[in-house]
Amino acid sequence: MTMPPSGRPTRRRFLSVAAAAAGLPLLPSGAAATEGALVTWRGIALGAVASLQIHHPDRATAERLVRAAVAETARLEAIFSLYRPDSVLSELNRTGVVIAPAAELVDLLAACDAMVRLTNGVFDPTVQPLWACHAAHFSTRGRDAGPPPAEALRDALARVGWDKLRVGRDRIAFATRGMALTLNGIAQGFVTDRVVAMLRNAGLAHALVDMGEIAALGGHPAGRPWQVELERSAPGAPDVVPLTDRAVATSAAAGFGFDADGRYNHLFDPRTGISAAPDRRITVVAATATTADALSTAFSLMDDASIAEAARRSAAVVYAPPRFGGP
Repeated sequence: MTMPPSGRPTRRRFLSVAAAAAGLPLLPSGAAATEGALVTWRGIALGAVASLQIHHPDRATAERLVRAAVAETARLEAIFSLYRPDSVLSELNRTGVVIAPAAELVDLLAACDAMVRLTNGVFDPTVQPLWACHAAHFSTRGRDAGPPPAEALRDALARVGWDKLRVGRDRIAFATRGMALTLNGIAQGFVTDRVVAMLRNAGLAHALVDMGEIAALGGHPAGRPWQVELERSAPGAPDVVPLTDRAVATSAAAGFGFDADGRYNHLFDPRTGISAAPDRRITVVAATATTADALSTAFSLMDDASIAEAARRSAAVVYAPPRFGGP
């Protein structure tokens, strides 16, 4: 991530669609090997560069589906956004409770719970107080400052903990005053999966969806996998990841740093409040973008053995430099 003048973080991208079209909001890509139109859209979703590539025999239908996918993404952003004051998530963080929450928020928190369990608590969306603590400290002391005072960090950690969140279909609430959620480590994957499901239900067989994380519906219409370029994260990691009915996500400590060296960054360990190592970068390929997004976040803070076990249980492929020992 980088921090623009507004103070709102934006995501630095470590993945890109190989030879993706750019320019107009809707445009045909190069000639496909099968009949039909490959329509590409490029824009912004959940604070990140986003794109869609949809193949359909009827170009008008493809364009209609692109517009529907963009509208669905905007609807979900109004629920999950940490930066929109009118979002459901912002209401929860501001008041500590949401009555009759959107079903999609409940579903996403259920997915969070599964990831919390899979990673033994390392994935934890309640780390937002740690972000606020670091943001306040470095905004007043400057980017060359040392860590936040121990007392401030202890206070923030006291408001972190997945077990302090109460989730029901009729009500979501914090059990501890001053808690806050961030869904930035999973929401983009979740939204990507929702768009993929919508396109699949519409009968599409070929699409590549990037709403901050990337997922493939089928393969490329030319009869090969979709190609996703990977900023190499480890010796031996590929330059391009082929995707067919799979998803890929990357998390990197270098995405956003509070200090000049990146030692204090956005990837917080909920157990200690310490950030991931500044050179840490993890890419995960999984069955869903939700899983890939969450695991790439958590794996940035986990040791090799724990990563291997969680990857085995989730049938994920991980590209990461080795990290020996504990977190």
